Amino acid sequence: MERLQKVIAKSGVTSRRKAENYILEGRVKVNGKIVTELGTKVSSSDRVEVDQVELEKEEPVYYMLHKPRGVISAVKDDKDRKVVTDLLSDEIEERLFPVGRLDYDTSGLILLTNDGEFTQRLIHPKYQMDKVYVAKINGIIEKEELTKLKKGIVDQGERLKCVKARILNSNVKKGKESKEGKSIVELTLHQGKNRQVRRMFEALGYRVEKLRRERFGNLSLGNLPTGEYRKLTPHEVKQLIALSNQNVK
Repeated sequence: MERLQKVIAKSGVTSRRKAENYILEGRVKVNGKIVTELGTKVSSSDRVEVDQVELEKEEPVYYMLHKPRGVISAVKDDKDRKVVTDLLSDEIEERLFPVGRLDYDTSGLILLTNDGEFTQRLIHPKYQMDKVYVAKINGIIEKEELTKLKKGIVDQGERLKCVKARILNSNVKKGKESKEGKSIVELTLHQGKNRQVRRMFEALGYRVEKLRRERFGNLSLGNLPTGEYRKLTPHEVKQLIALSNQNVK
């Protein structure tokens, strides 16, 4: 027996938190009857419906994708732009959705799954999952400015911060007395705000020319080519879950 909201999340319909709202709103039926009690438990033999549609009992699957720039982190787009699920083979029958998001102009590691509870574990701030980005910016950044990024910058009413920051490379143009050049900076985030990395650098007066997510939790892109994907191993999935349990406060 499992809690109803957990069963809904596992089916891939939505996250556990949203599933709880669906239950409270009377949008969920168990064996033909509306259920609004969050503590309700169901078995594998029970028939669960959300908005009059019966849940399909899919086996959970997990993929890593190297998202290219110019692709939307969604399953559909109202402007008919390419989305991450367009990059998947037709042989994948499960209804997959992205775990969190990467901006349109950002490339890198993104996970796809049909497991709503797993998704919630990875994107909710309380689980403190590391998301590591490498940014190429215009100008030569100072170490003191990295400290500002770690302390937090307020932008559009939101406090944006990283947990780690380091300069990987900086290159001053020859013959220039000013600090004209480029910097390569690695940031580790737990937050997942819209355009967060770009907004943080913009607040310091820098423009992000290229941005890629290199790592998510214990997973790294490795040699996975742009636009390609691979299935996570059971061990990798267990590691991610264990890491989220370890980080939660």
